[in-house]
Amino acid sequence: MLWHQTVSPLKVLRNGLVIMLARHSPSLAFKRLLYRSIGMGVGQHVSFAWQVTPDLFFPEFIHVGDNTIIGYNSTILTHEYLTHEWRTGAVRIGQNVTIGANCTILPGVEIGDGALVSAMSLVNKDVAAGARVGGVPIRALK
Repeated sequence: MLWHQTVSPLKVLRNGLVIMLARHSPSLAFKRLLYRSIGMGVGQHVSFAWQVTPDLFFPEFIHVGDNTIIGYNSTILTHEYLTHEWRTGAVRIGQNVTIGANCTILPGVEIGDGALVSAMSLVNKDVAAGARVGGVPIRALK
């Protein structure tokens, strides 16, 4: 199945333009406004660092809780296309979460309140509230 059979090319174009603008905006308030405009659930006082990239096709499947920080150049994915199939999964990031720079969050992941994800991590499974994780793929940190 080709991607344009599952999502409107016009939606992807609109999302792409909004995401590009948000990735380069220095204003955190403006970024939150832009991301909400494409359907993302964005809590109060969320900080998206420079170059954070939410999913282009299904940003409406992303929810970020209050007082959360998403680090520089991180990517939040809610879909994956494979050779003979495709699937989506909502990403829920709790309140007071810190995600380090250059992290990739895969579809269907939930990150609990107060969790910390170290820089350059691949989040391929759920993270419990208050947990400290890191690595590729993630594992518990001491």
